Amino acid sequence: MPAVPYCGPAPLPGAAAGAWNFDPPLLAALALAAWLLSHQPRASWAGLGLLALAYVSPICALSSGLFSVRAAHHLLVVYAAAPLLAGQFVRLPADLSKVPLSAALVLHVAVMWAWHVPLAYSWALSSDLAYWLGQVALLGSAMLFWYRLADTATSLPAALLAIIAMTMQMGLLGALLTFAPGALYAPHYLTTGLYGLTPLADQQLAGLLMWTASLPLTVLAGYSAVSRLLHGLRAEPVS
Repeated sequence: MPAVPYCGPAPLPGAAAGAWNFDPPLLAALALAAWLLSHQPRASWAGLGLLALAYVSPICALSSGLFSVRAAHHLLVVYAAAPLLAGQFVRLPADLSKVPLSAALVLHVAVMWAWHVPLAYSWALSSDLAYWLGQVALLGSAMLFWYRLADTATSLPAALLAIIAMTMQMGLLGALLTFAPGALYAPHYLTTGLYGLTPLADQQLAGLLMWTASLPLTVLAGYSAVSRLLHGLRAEPVS
């Protein structure tokens, strides 16, 4: 009998709206985070709200059935929640501003691509511990990247190269998934039919989503760095 993913079994389309995840440890963790963020900026609260949307709402359950929803789930965590929560790193005892931006980028890309290795993906959906190890690594590495990207100590050329690299790696991963000759993710072989999709069509939809969204999401998530880049370009004297 196949293992049930953390978010639960794939819900029937008509029941998806009621497939909320009220896992007590998850709700307790979110409540603790809300208490810790009680006096923090609104951006942090928005980031926490997006995490709740990703893991409590029916998005979580639907990601058990559709790889395309899993891709949207990852984009929500990496490009929306993570940059809004990244400012919380200033409260840590360790000075993460000393971490090179290039190292933060490599770490995040390694985690993102490892998540999409078929064997690792299957493992994550068969074990709650593996699932949360992957999710924490994904969120944490993304927060570190956006934190370093937004750091005013980061040079404009380094920030620009990081934005380009972030966009390209996500676009490349999306393209590989889109043009793969077959479906790669066994946990979805028997679930996508519930929603009228073949496993390959679902995978192609996920790849297209990641591919086309990579540039606008990177620019939006790295807004502070992009603003500094544009300001720096305007400030350069015209020869």
